[in-house]
Amino acid sequence: MNREFLVNIIFLISINVLIKPFYLFGIDMSVQKEVGPDSYGMYFALFNFTFILQIINDFGIQNFNSKTISQNREKLDQFFPNFISLKLILGVIYLVLVFCLGKLMGYEGKYFHLLLLLGVNSILISFTFYLRSNIGGLGMYRKDSIVSVLDKLFMIVVCSVLLWGGFRENFKIEWFVYAQTFSLILTAFIAFLIINKKLKKLTFKFDVQFLKGILKQSWPYALVIFLMTLYARVDAVMLERMLVDGKYEAGVYAAAYRLLDAGAMLGFLFAGLLLPMFSRMIKQKEDVGNLLQFSFQIIWVIAVSIATATYLFRFDLMKWLYVDVTNAWGEVLGYLMISFIAVSGIAIFGTLLTANGSLKKMNILFVIGVLLNVIFNYIFIPEYKACGSAMVTCITQFFVFFVQIFIAKSEFDLKINVPEILKILFYPIVVGLLGWWVAQNAPFIWQVKFLIVIICGLLLSFILRLFKPMELLDLLKNRA
Repeated sequence: MNREFLVNIIFLISINVLIKPFYLFGIDMSVQKEVGPDSYGMYFALFNFTFILQIINDFGIQNFNSKTISQNREKLDQFFPNFISLKLILGVIYLVLVFCLGKLMGYEGKYFHLLLLLGVNSILISFTFYLRSNIGGLGMYRKDSIVSVLDKLFMIVVCSVLLWGGFRENFKIEWFVYAQTFSLILTAFIAFLIINKKLKKLTFKFDVQFLKGILKQSWPYALVIFLMTLYARVDAVMLERMLVDGKYEAGVYAAAYRLLDAGAMLGFLFAGLLLPMFSRMIKQKEDVGNLLQFSFQIIWVIAVSIATATYLFRFDLMKWLYVDVTNAWGEVLGYLMISFIAVSGIAIFGTLLTANGSLKKMNILFVIGVLLNVIFNYIFIPEYKACGSAMVTCITQFFVFFVQIFIAKSEFDLKINVPEILKILFYPIVVGLLGWWVAQNAPFIWQVKFLIVIICGLLLSFILRLFKPMELLDLLKNRA
């Protein structure tokens, strides 16, 4: 299983590295520069608002379906037609809720129009994720990897025409949202074609009793997704609503959060690949310890190296990427990228607990996480603004990460390997000190020093044997 994971994660990361960074820093960032921080900040707040309500759209179906199909692939023909009908109903309910709450929160005019468009896009995103949960559950990991980047690939094509094809002077944030809609429809259609080949016969069904049973089983997954989304996304909404200059501060937060999003994609990739693998291993009563350690050490090394380099050059990065920035922009980025280390760990341990069905404990943890996030945001935002939200994100993410480790230890009776734990704890300290020395003393421009810090972090992982070259080569060569 370690070899299967390694081969697929290398493929998955490779195609994502080719496409998603260009989308984030070539397209998404260009859109923010074109429309300005206020307009983009409002879009970012509205996007997060619709994202928080995704519990209605998804209702835990994606994770429940991925876990179930990976363990019982013969259930695809029974589940798929019923879930399609259910997704349509949930989508309508979700859109009505977005409409009502949007009115209640005072969104008007073009912002309300934008909110509804983003609501439609959220339905398409949820539908695509459901289709991908079937593709991954059936073991078609590489096809799932390709589908995971299609929407961004289509966005690059469409927005390149809009931004650099003679339409730039009149570019509006609404065009960006329209491009998302078009790209998501194409991606969902392609994902559907892949699944359709595996279906014996496609007939739409609406079995009320069957769906009631599914909803009873999936609602804990829905609560997990909702609570995770709430404590991760409520910051931007609170910034925009609580401050007089909320749109601008949300724009500053969005500018820094873009880099966290770029890094967090790594965790999403690992989680999407690991969930069906962990689920199948647990069903077959196999030991998950090796795959857990193997995947965690890989993501830990990458996350610590990138986070350290980004933190050390946070001011240079923001001044290089954006115009009219202040030091506050760099401080926001610094706190968010420290939290990236915790986010990456959550992707591994949270996925294991989801595969195990440890949802009650996770939901209790996330409720506490949401309370911490909201309370601290109310305290920090008025004085520290976007920087305050970034600090709160860092505190909340590390709290959740550490508690998840404790839960996983008790659920799986994981053995404590003291030398390995010491190496994992020792690693970020050494990378941080080494990176600081490079930043202060290396006679190069900051971009070169940034790369040197990341390379030093990766090399150090081989020295500490967090990465074992021969073991990796053996896994790639042998299936046994």
